[in-house]
Amino acid sequence: MNKPWSGLGVYTVAFLIFLYLPALLLLLFSINDAIYVAFPIEGFTFQWYREAMAHENMLRALGNSIRVGACVAIVSTCLGLLAAQALTRYRIAGARTIMVFLSIPLVIPLLILGISLLVILTQMGVELSLLTIGLGHVVITIPVSLFVLMSRLEGFDRSIEEAALDLGETRWMTFWRVTFPVALPGIVASLLLTFTLSFDEFLLAFFLAGDQLTLPIYIWSQLRFPAKLPGVLALASMIIVATFLLVFLAEWIRRAGRRGRKW
Repeated sequence: MNKPWSGLGVYTVAFLIFLYLPALLLLLFSINDAIYVAFPIEGFTFQWYREAMAHENMLRALGNSIRVGACVAIVSTCLGLLAAQALTRYRIAGARTIMVFLSIPLVIPLLILGISLLVILTQMGVELSLLTIGLGHVVITIPVSLFVLMSRLEGFDRSIEEAALDLGETRWMTFWRVTFPVALPGIVASLLLTFTLSFDEFLLAFFLAGDQLTLPIYIWSQLRFPAKLPGVLALASMIIVATFLLVFLAEWIRRAGRRGRKW
């Protein structure tokens, strides 16, 4: 009886090691005192973090990534909330088809999507900038926002809204006082997840950035210089930790909201 489970356990451990070992090694080498990536570790230092944070271009790229990520999170969450409201509230003909259509950006390779958007924007005469990066990121984050918010709104008792309307509330105040508090955990989770996806995304930003820098593009540009490798590892380590924390927080908020707990 225990053999299948023991085999499954070995497979699970092996899979987790395969998945997370590169990230753990990256964290380890980011504090290595040597400028090359190799064992044995010569010592531990945070010098590479200090040097990485001291570069003006890096700080500019970080600021650009934060601004783009924040704008993308707000826009995609607002659009995702509207779509989730429509798909969960009303019986729309072809709702499944609409869901499949909205999910297409998740299955199209980012390389193809980036080239397609670049061609379209170039033909339209749009100058490549942080705005075009944000546009590309909104395309791939709306489906994520939609799925998160739909999972939150699908179990919502619509009779509560109807009762509020019967008592004289306007539709806007009903949404603000009744629907919004229920959807809030999903909204916060959507904001965190879409911000994380935009902040970490490289391929679309690479095609649509023009002469602008985001943090992933800056890291890629530094890989051409072997002497900059420790700083790159330090920046990548900070991104990994920040991404893990944001995703963990988003999932915790989403689960807490589904259980009806305060968060």
